[in-house]
Formats: sequence, structure tokens, C-alpha cells
Amino acid sequence: MLAADAWLDSSLYEFWRSLGRGYAKVQDAFSFFRVSGIKRFFVEIFSDALTFGAIGAVMMLGLAIPAFEVISSGEFNRAEDYSVIFLDRFGNEIGRRGIRSDDSVALEDLPDYLVKAALATEDRRFYEHFGIDVVGTLRALASNASGDTTLQGGSSITQQLAKILFLSSERTLERKIVEAFLSVWLEWHYSKDEILKLYLDRAYMGGGNFGVVAAAEYYFGKDIEDINLSEAAMLAGLFKAPTNYAPHVDLAAARGRANVVLTNLVQAGFLTEGQVTAARRHPARAIERTAELNSPNYFLDWAFTEVKEIVAGLDTTANNFTVRTTIDPTLQGYAEDSINSVLREQGEQYRVGQGSMVATDTQGAIRAMVGGTDYGNSQFNRAIVSTRQPGSAFKPFVYATAFEQLGLTPQDVISDRPVCIGDWCPQNYGRNYRGSTTLLSAFASSINTVPVTLSIKTGREPIAELSHRMGIRNDYPITRSLALGVASVSVLDMASSYAVFANHGLKTPAYGVTRITTLAGDVIYDRPVDQPGERLLSEQTVADLNMMMRTVVTGGTGRRAAVEGVPAVGKTGTTSSYRDAWFCGFTGNYVAAVWFGNDDYRPTNNLTGGSLPAMAWQKFMAYAHSNAKIEPVFGVDFEPEQTIIADADIEQLEEQRPPSLTPAAARKLLELAESLDTALQANVPPADQARLDQERSPSSESL
Repeated sequence: MLAADAWLDSSLYEFWRSLGRGYAKVQDAFSFFRVSGIKRFFVEIFSDALTFGAIGAVMMLGLAIPAFEVISSGEFNRAEDYSVIFLDRFGNEIGRRGIRSDDSVALEDLPDYLVKAALATEDRRFYEHFGIDVVGTLRALASNASGDTTLQGGSSITQQLAKILFLSSERTLERKIVEAFLSVWLEWHYSKDEILKLYLDRAYMGGGNFGVVAAAEYYFGKDIEDINLSEAAMLAGLFKAPTNYAPHVDLAAARGRANVVLTNLVQAGFLTEGQVTAARRHPARAIERTAELNSPNYFLDWAFTEVKEIVAGLDTTANNFTVRTTIDPTLQGYAEDSINSVLREQGEQYRVGQGSMVATDTQGAIRAMVGGTDYGNSQFNRAIVSTRQPGSAFKPFVYATAFEQLGLTPQDVISDRPVCIGDWCPQNYGRNYRGSTTLLSAFASSINTVPVTLSIKTGREPIAELSHRMGIRNDYPITRSLALGVASVSVLDMASSYAVFANHGLKTPAYGVTRITTLAGDVIYDRPVDQPGERLLSEQTVADLNMMMRTVVTGGTGRRAAVEGVPAVGKTGTTSSYRDAWFCGFTGNYVAAVWFGNDDYRPTNNLTGGSLPAMAWQKFMAYAHSNAKIEPVFGVDFEPEQTIIADADIEQLEEQRPPSLTPAAARKLLELAESLDTALQANVPPADQARLDQERSPSSESL
């Protein structure tokens, strides 16, 4: 035991002695690297640089992971590969959608001044940088900070191509970081000429055109090899902002932008001022595209999406189609005028800036669609994409559910009194209560407590279910305030839902495409006709609701929607804080839903559904029923005036709508004629005046 104890003590002693000697040797070794003075400063800088460099490398790797994931798919963004010609209900072309693209021209065959114009405007240092032009970015920042409005961009051509090939158009910091990594990847895997060729072929040039070859044919009717310098400058000016500078949209702006491109060519040293003088004096002229500007563009955007969904489910390899639609150009024009004229006249007064409308026939065929006041300024379709609360325009779903489930009638009496669901207690518009009242009177006056009471009796889930079955496609939460229209709906869906009432209670989804053919004439889709829809409401419920909605127009909140000689029915809708105002209704001929509000959800100045929406609806319907046979509304006691139709070609009458002259317009024409007559008499010699008086004698008058 003593020997073992001695061995353990000795071993521990020797271990600590060896450890000390080793540490001393390490100190001696590191003493050779000890520096002082100015050398130590540089060593510290180098050491910190290595440390932060390692940290930066790890961060860069983390930021690059999304770019690696994008590249790993091995696919570029798929360019839109459908080309569609749209026809109206009569077979006349109303517009086109889809691509116009052509990448068949090699880079060396493109005009030299076109390539130089693109480089001078988009990326002068393209052949010098590694995908990210640091110098160009700094120059653009300085130019923009100085107030230069010539659209100096900081993105290189490679960065723009990376966005086109791999990314979406969203503007976020994360996307810009991924774009930078993808730009470096493109420079590593492709030559400069290949990148430039891809960019010139894939860049969007406005008007549905991708690439300079398709744009040259669309805007100038020329092959790309035949364009001149002024036309090349106009094309090069489209890369950054094709919507603003497309010559068929704003020729003056396009020429101004082209002049900036010519200046860029001179500043970049590619051309001299003398070489561009002729192009400045003789700017490019674009082919007339006025007809396309007057197209129902909001409808065409929606119909193009519908066509793609239909074609995707068909067994066809074609990608060029002709599509027959339901749109009526005459009604479309008046729908646009109804919305815009009302906003011009009273929009400022009510602090409202936007409106939309969808009009169909009673079978669901879309005759007009207005998605906003100006398609050129905003392509956002407020009739389809935007979902707003319908307010009291939602109440027909509540009453219909109560009639179907509880067996109520419009003459049944109900108590208009304070009602609460938990801590939520809705109030009427005038903050007063009538006591006992009929359902008919409550509906016409848009009383809030009554539909809430009905929703308590029926349950809110059946109301939501019925609204979805009738046409509301957007999902919404089923809340206590559902009976007052606190749900998100679109204008198109509201038109489809009200069409159920116009179509005797049958499901009537809105549609805009009736036939799709290939360019060779092969029919690949033909919408079935004369197929009765699913019955959603009993005829008795439909008759009761139609009669109630008629009272809204004749003596309720929608009196401004009344159309002389036409059985108009409908319902107003106004949301809290006056953010949204609606009028939805129909006649025996057409169904239409109208919305007014602001894109930013800013409250209006007490705008209600019974004011501007009802007025726009009335304007549209008044014209739509001119020179047309007035059809009755089921359940509404109304005797339309007898219409006398002379013998004529029925097909011609259906395809052509004669212009309507209102009494006010007729009076103005007569006043103008009298003024002209007075002016002529004041300047006619006496002899000639006597001859004119003789010609105007009663025996010769024929008017």
C-alpha cells in the first residue's frame, strides 16, 4: 500500500511538471509571432478581417440558400404560351390576350443601333461587370437623388434577366438579395452575348408582347431587321416601363422617352449627336391601336383566365385560339359611361374614387363588366379580385333562408326592437325602432334588427350555405353580424346570386365564354345551352323576394334606381363608416350589380347604396331597355307598355341596337336648330328671305 501511494504521488507530480514544461514551450513558440508597434496594428486588422470574413461567409451562404433552391429546379419561369383572339357575342373581334413572342432572330442579325440603344439605356457597363454593376448602381442612386426623372435604373441587364427567368415581380429586400445571387450564377453559366440575347427575347414590351422582335411587328408592322434608329430608340425605351411608354397608349410619352434613349446613345459614346439628329427630327410613328384601347379590357383579362382554365382540362396541343364571348359592346360602353359619368358629376362630393359593375342577362351571360374607372391607369379588376362587404345587399339571402326554413311570408309581422347577440347589439340606420312591422316594410326600409332576429331563428350557417350555393364563391367567417352583410364578396358573385331571383330560383352562374376554336377552325369547347340549372329556391320564395325588392325601388331606399316603364327590382347596401356602397338588382331582361368605394378603404362622405350606385344602375338599365321588348319579372305585378315592332329582319334587330335619343337631348337639338335658324335669318338678304319663307309655308312642310 505504501508503494502504491508513493507511485500515485510521483505520477501526479511528474504529470503536472510535464504539463508546465509543455505550456512553457508553447509560450516560447508563440513568442516568435509577438509583434509590437505599427506591425501589431496591421496584424490586428488582418485578424479581425479573417474573423468577420468567416462570419460574412456564413451569412452569405445562408442568404444564398433561397437562390440555390430556385436554381435547383432547373427551369425558367414559363412564358405565357397561349394566344387568344376574343370575339363579342356577334362575332366581331374585341381584343387579344396572350403572348406575341419571337426568338428566331439571332443577336448578330438585330440592328446594331437597337442593341446599342438597349445597352446605353439599361446597362452601359454590361460587358465589364460580373452581373452586378456596382458603379452603375451608385450612379443611378446619385442621379435619382438629384431629382433626375429619366428613369435611371440600378439593376443590370443580368439582374433584370434573373428576375424575368426565375422570380416574381414583388419588391422586397429578400427578392433583391436572391436576384443578386442569381445574377452571378447567370454570369458564371452563360456568356455575355447569351445573356443579352435572352434579355432581348424575354423582356416584356407592353401590349402583350415579349421581346423586341414581336414588339417591332406589333408597334410598327415591321420585321426587326427593318426598323430605323428612331423606332429602335422607342423600343429601347420600353424595357423599364412598358405600360407608361407604349406608343399605342401614349405616343407623346413614347417619343419623349425615345429622345432620352437617343441622348443616352450619345452620352455612352455609341453614336454622335449628328448621327441621332435625323431620328430626333423624325420620331417613330406607331400603328393605330385605338380599337384595342376601347376594348373591354377588364372583361378580357378575366375571360383570358377562364380560357386558360378551360383549355387546361381539354385534350389539345394547340396554343392559339379564337374565343366567342357573351359581351355586348354597346351595353359595355354604356356600363362604362354610367360608372364614369356618375363619378365625374358627384364623386368629389362624396369623396369616392372608384366604381365597378357586372351586368348579365337573366341566364348568366355577362353582357358588360367594368372593373374600374381607367384601365390604362390601373389594371386591378375591382369587379373580380376586390372583395368588399355588401352591407344590406346581403339581406335577400337572410330573408330567403327564413322564407324557405320557417315558412314566413312578406306580410308576416315581426317586432322591430333592440336585439343583442352576446355583447353585440346592432342598431338601425336612424337609431330608432318601429315596434311591430311587416317583413315587407322592414325589407324596404332596410331595418337592421329584423334580419338579425331572423338569423337567430334560422341559424347563421344555413344563411352562409345558401349564399354560397347561389353564387358567392369567396369564403368568409360566419360571425354574429353576418345578417348585416359583414362578409367579403365580389361584384361578379353578387350579380350571379341575384340572377337566381331573376331566373325563377334556378342556379345561374355568370359566364363569359361560349365557344373556343383553334385557328384552324376546330371547335374544342362549346358551352351547353338550354340546360336548366339546379333549383335553389322555391318559386313562392322567389316571388315573395322579388315583390319585396320591387318595393325597395318604388318606395324604399332604392328609389333612384327606378326606370320608367321597366319593372326594376333590387336592394341597396351600405357598410359601416360608409366604406362601400352597393346596388344589386334586375329586370326581366338584365341583372346588374354596382359597387362604389375607394381602393384604400378610405371612408366616403356618407355615400349610401341608394345614391350613386342606384343612379349608375338606373342609367345603365334605362339605356339597356331602350328599343327592346320589356320582359316581366316573376312575382312582380307590373304591366309593361306595349311595344310595336315593325316588320324587319329579326337577326338584324338582334345584332344592331339603334341609338336612343332622350327627351332632354331632343330638346337641346331643337334649341340648337332654332339658334341656327335665327343666325341664318339675320344674315340672309331680303330677297332670299322671301324665297325661304315661301319654301317654309305649311303646304311644303313635311316634318
